[in-house]
Amino acid sequence: MGILCTLISIFIFVLFARAIMSWFPARPGSGVAQINRLLADLTEWAVRPVRRIIPPAGMFDLSFLVIFVALLIIRAALGC
Repeated sequence: MGILCTLISIFIFVLFARAIMSWFPARPGSGVAQINRLLADLTEWAVRPVRRIIPPAGMFDLSFLVIFVALLIIRAALGC
């Protein structure tokens, strides 16, 4: 159970980092762009299906919020 809790916590952190980094413009080829790409690669598999159900509202992608809250609920249910 401890490993699962740790993995969920790490994914929450990566998801949060992706959301924060999306606020900052990145020149193609820069270090920030590479970090953005890495974070997107790590989280897109979870965000894409939710985004199909809940499309972005203007410039806000609510799929992040849905996944974030769901993971917090799962983590609490597991007693992490």
